[in-house]
Amino acid sequence: MKKLFLFVLILVINYSYGQSVNEYKAVIVPLKYDFLKAENQYRLNTLTKFNFSKAGFVSFYSKEAIPSEYADRCDLLYADVVNDSGFLTTRLYITLKDCYGKIIFQSAAGKSKEKDYKVAYNEAFAEAFESVYELQYKYSGVRAKAQPVVIAAAATPVIKEMVNVTDLNPNLTSKEGTMLYAQATETGFQLIDNTPKVVMKLFKTSQANSFIAMRDTVQGSLILKDNQWYFEYYQNDKLISEKVAVKF
Repeated sequence: MKKLFLFVLILVINYSYGQSVNEYKAVIVPLKYDFLKAENQYRLNTLTKFNFSKAGFVSFYSKEAIPSEYADRCDLLYADVVNDSGFLTTRLYITLKDCYGKIIFQSAAGKSKEKDYKVAYNEAFAEAFESVYELQYKYSGVRAKAQPVVIAAAATPVIKEMVNVTDLNPNLTSKEGTMLYAQATETGFQLIDNTPKVVMKLFKTSQANSFIAMRDTVQGSLILKDNQWYFEYYQNDKLISEKVAVKF
C-alpha cells in the first residue's frame, strides 16, 4: 500500500511539473557539475544535453551561442544534477531551475550500487532521466511567468527595485552594465549574469543589508547604501568600493 501511495504521489508531482516546464522554450546545460572535478567528467554533461534533446527539449550548452529567439533568459530552464550519494549508494537527481534559481522540476532519484564512479554515475543518471521522459515535454507557446525566489530567512532583505548601474568594474559585470541575479543558496546567495555564470558568492551576516562577498579570489563585503549595492574590499591597503547592479 505504501509503495502504491508513493507511485501515485510521484505521478501527481510529475504531472504538476509537466504543466510548468512546457512554458519554457529551452534548457541550458552547464559544462561542469559542482560535485565533479572537471568539465564533462564521465560525459555527464554530454549525456544531459543528449537526453534533454531526446526528451523533446531544445537544449544548449551554457557557453554556446544561442539564436536570438532564445535571448530572454527567463524563457529558459537551467539544468543541474544534485549528488546525494551515500557510502554504498550513488544517488543523483536531475533538476531544472528558472532564471531566478527556483526549482521548477526535480526528478525521482537515480540510484546505483556500482563501485566504479563512471559506471555508477551513468547508471544513476539514466534512471533519474526516466522522470524527465515521463514529462512528455512539449513547448506550449505560453511565456513562462518567472517568480522571484522566496527566502525563508527573516534576516534576508527582499529588494523589489532594480538598481541602476553607473560605475561597474568590467571584471564584475559587462561594460554594458549587465544586471546580476541572486540565486538562493544554503548560506546566502550566488550572483549570476545572463550567461548564466556565477560572478560572486554571498554569505549571510547578522545584518540584513550586509553580506560577506567572494568574487574569484577577492573577499570583501556587499553592502546596501541608499538603495544601491556596493562591493567593498581592500587592494594594496586601499579601500575599493564598486557599485553593483543586483536583482534579488
